Amino acid sequence: MKKLILAGAIVLFGLSNAQITRGNVYLTGQIGYSKKENKNIDVKIETLKIIPTIGFFIGSNLSIGTGIGYTNSKSNTFEVIAANPNLFFITTRENRSAVVVNPFVRKYWTLSENLYFFGQLEIPMEFGKTETYEYVSNVSNPINGIYSVNPATDIKTNYTSIGVNVKPGLDYFLNKNWSIEATIGEFGYKNLKYKETDAKALNNYNFGLNLSSITFGVKYIFAK
Repeated sequence: MKKLILAGAIVLFGLSNAQITRGNVYLTGQIGYSKKENKNIDVKIETLKIIPTIGFFIGSNLSIGTGIGYTNSKSNTFEVIAANPNLFFITTRENRSAVVVNPFVRKYWTLSENLYFFGQLEIPMEFGKTETYEYVSNVSNPINGIYSVNPATDIKTNYTSIGVNVKPGLDYFLNKNWSIEATIGEFGYKNLKYKETDAKALNNYNFGLNLSSITFGVKYIFAK
């Protein structure tokens, strides 16, 4: 009976896994590149993200940490607008880059000897800028070939983004040093502020549950 109670306590409180004991440090992060191109509407988008993350177990089932990295996205679009008798050719290029800081706290609950469920509270922050270049040309009389070019516009804007997210996830320990983890959805809030030279800050609020946000990662633990 005592052995049964002890086994139940191990499963419930996670006493059997030395990987998540107090004092252990782990490394993980996000590295990604994507490129999307739609030739039907002449749109191309490239995205790069590099965010290494370090965590520290402050308790047997509790860790804190932060991610610090860089993100960049570039988009190019070309469109033709017909406004009889004129034709407008519009080329737009946007470049957005930011430094990312993502402090978090994570709580674990044991499901089996090597499988854990966790809840993560994080405060993602971005400090970046966007640069938008737009070039417009106009054919006012295609038959006679009357062609004009408007001055190009180049707008640079700094922005700050701060949010609060709650993410559930699963963590499976392969051995004392390696684990595979996945987060499934997120519930959160985001405040986005743009600052322009001659304009006040703009606010954009996003609050809701996003079940389509699923991530996978590999974690290395410096187990004692």
